[in-house]
Amino acid sequence: MTNSEGRNYPDDLPRHSVSVGGAVIREDGRMLAIKRADNGEWELPGGIVELDEDPRETVRREVLEETGVTVETGQLTGVYKNMRLGVVSLVFRCRPLLGAAHPSEEATEVAWLGSAQVASRMAEAFAIRLIDALEAGEPPCVRIHDGQHVLG
Repeated sequence: MTNSEGRNYPDDLPRHSVSVGGAVIREDGRMLAIKRADNGEWELPGGIVELDEDPRETVRREVLEETGVTVETGQLTGVYKNMRLGVVSLVFRCRPLLGAAHPSEEATEVAWLGSAQVASRMAEAFAIRLIDALEAGEPPCVRIHDGQHVLG
């Protein structure tokens, strides 16, 4: 396989899916979460990064599409890999700018949750992303999981 700069890469190079999540945190510390329409699970808003898209723009687009909230994308707070599916997710702390949170085609419920609610509603592998963003430091957290539980 040859890329646009003429560099050759092996055909058997591993393929990973890259997604992003928006850890949208209000000044009072409450965090934006959605109940996904496709699986009924509570997660932070986000989605797959398109090939020609900056991950920060993906965060802004996905949060707006899923919740109606316009955000400013800030610090990268974590990198999370689902070891079972090969999905790498980048989570960015975001600041809400405009809009009232509301359900969408992709989110049957949207809520501003406190830390205890995040821990009780979300699978550990997703709750930790918001908790990491709330406690964000340098460098970003790097974690692996199986889709439900943090493995490391």
